Amino acid sequence: MPEASRVAYLISRYPAINHTFILREVLALRSLGFDIQTIAIRGADRPDAALTPAELNERKRTVQVLPFGANFVRAHLAAVALHPAGYLAGLLLALRLGRSNLRARIFHLIYFAEAVVAGYAAKRAGFRHVHAHFSSTVGLIAARVFGLHFSVTIHGPDEFRNPEAFAMREKVANARFIATISHYGRSQVMLSSDPGDWGKVEVCRLGVDPSVFMPGPKREAAEPFRVICVGRLAPVKAQQILIGACAKLVKAGWRLRLHLVGSGPDEGRLKQFTESIEMGAHVVFEGPRNQDEVIALYRQSDVFALASFGEGVPVVLMEAMAMELPCVATWVNGVPELIRDGEEGLLVAPSDVEGLARAIGELLKNPELRVRLGRAGRERVLRDYDLRTNTLTLADVFRKYATPETVDSGGGSHGV
Repeated sequence: MPEASRVAYLISRYPAINHTFILREVLALRSLGFDIQTIAIRGADRPDAALTPAELNERKRTVQVLPFGANFVRAHLAAVALHPAGYLAGLLLALRLGRSNLRARIFHLIYFAEAVVAGYAAKRAGFRHVHAHFSSTVGLIAARVFGLHFSVTIHGPDEFRNPEAFAMREKVANARFIATISHYGRSQVMLSSDPGDWGKVEVCRLGVDPSVFMPGPKREAAEPFRVICVGRLAPVKAQQILIGACAKLVKAGWRLRLHLVGSGPDEGRLKQFTESIEMGAHVVFEGPRNQDEVIALYRQSDVFALASFGEGVPVVLMEAMAMELPCVATWVNGVPELIRDGEEGLLVAPSDVEGLARAIGELLKNPELRVRLGRAGRERVLRDYDLRTNTLTLADVFRKYATPETVDSGGGSHGV
């Protein structure tokens, strides 16, 4: 198999309900003939009984770094014996990335310990290229220790808040390529990196399978009107703003029910807030759901709403749009690259409770608008966010940067 088609995927947690799109990307690359070895820092986020068949299969074939055990001892002894200079270089890199902050240095020493285990697993299996999702620091250190090729997908927006602490400049400089999921993301990577490295920052859009996320029959009687939001329950997702917007519509006399799908650190606070504004009868906390269950919930819904303060390009929006579910979202970060206001959905300002309530109310009152935006949303996904088409693009990027000549020449198609 060509070297370009053999990639070790390094992932923070796998399989995970919040990162289902990574599983889809891996499976799509394999369908194109790629040999992908998944290496997870942490294992599945649910017990085997709660995994889908595809997730269970991936869990069984994935190398898991944590918890440390015999794998830790074996990997570190082998790295010291076979790559002593690389081991020392990786350790020094970890300490340098931690800078003078004691807490950060401790974390980076942990990353170093993880990187040796992950890199050893890749090297032992014969993989020379490590591609990281949400584990770029571990990937960077592993590449330094074992002399591996390194690339990373930057999702945003978390990585852009403190690019110096994230070591953005160093990661871009040392990577074969950087994949970003939007032009906005690419701009932020460029802002924090050397202009000489901009040529290897590539836009590789995510996508969904439109044959899986298919539109179904619309509910003839939207009573009560069902709003769905899928995502981690965390402050950045701003579910409190969405609950507040729905409360305004309920107080105006509309029969409405909001379904929040997901779990996270904000769950307890959100439930408390819901009760404090007497919305307990109108908000359903669905908890985490697998793909099949989410699709069933989409089919039972009338509108998808996302009130986030910050996003990359949300895959859940692509899923809802592919199913012709009209969407309301905030105009943050990469979202306007997916949805044009009034064309494929409705966009509102972040933190604007009244504006979000008006947009949901507009869809509530206007079935024809829901149909028009739903159809336009699916057309947008078919045109620009089809999983197979975008995986072909990613595959081409892997091949493009596979040879030393390509990398040494600065090889990106977006040279500035």
